[in-house]
Amino acid sequence: MTDVTVDFDDVTADLDDVMVDVRGVHKSFGPLEVLRGVDLRVRAGEVTVVLGPSGSGKSTLLRTINHLEKVHRGWISIDGELIGYRRSGGKLHELKEKDVLKQRTHIGFVFQNFNLFPHLTVLENLVEAPVSALRRPRKEAEETARRLLDRVGLADKAGAYPRQLSGGQQQRVAIARALALGPKVLLFDEPTSALDPELVGEVLDVIKDLARTGTTMIVVTHEIGFAREVADTVVFMDGGVVVEQGPPAAVLDDPQHERTRAFLSKVL
Repeated sequence: MTDVTVDFDDVTADLDDVMVDVRGVHKSFGPLEVLRGVDLRVRAGEVTVVLGPSGSGKSTLLRTINHLEKVHRGWISIDGELIGYRRSGGKLHELKEKDVLKQRTHIGFVFQNFNLFPHLTVLENLVEAPVSALRRPRKEAEETARRLLDRVGLADKAGAYPRQLSGGQQQRVAIARALALGPKVLLFDEPTSALDPELVGEVLDVIKDLARTGTTMIVVTHEIGFAREVADTVVFMDGGVVVEQGPPAAVLDDPQHERTRAFLSKVL
């Protein structure tokens, strides 16, 4: 168990409709400081796309949001609830693991390598968490799972095993599995980076559909076209800090920071 010292001054300012609130987050691995005071706010129903070079802290930021990685300074809240900690005076005291697991049911996470259970069918992959973590009746969980599989275009794959699916199909199952818990926010960690180029589009189409229906999302990706089309806010990170953020047209077409311009010149 670890405690974190934080500054809670002005924590209620400008919080209308804020779903994800990241304040002054620092994270180190030994002597390597990976996040160096990150601030980020995502409003309900908005899509934030995080860009940046490898090693800039993008994936670590996502992992701190659902407390897969513990922060060393700062704090994170989702829908007004501190994640991973409880507040006592000027300190945060880490929650017990069972309480963290309960919080994670509100935070969907889609990994780049799918992370499906290979010994379970597609349907069982979707049903497992709602039944075990949320204690939902199996019949209800299966009905929800089938609706979600239909939504991602895989209604006919309920009885298949992950090894029988393409990479794009596996990632669409992973998205449906994340949705099965009814999360308040979805986190995507480079969801297309492990896919063959011809399979990228089918996964991005599912994410675009989620954006149209008002799902709150934070997407770490290198897909600039997707960011331009779908994002409400584009965030550029480098060296563990947010270098620049704003609407896609501003950040992608008229970046103000030299580091952003240099990165975009290599990927556009």
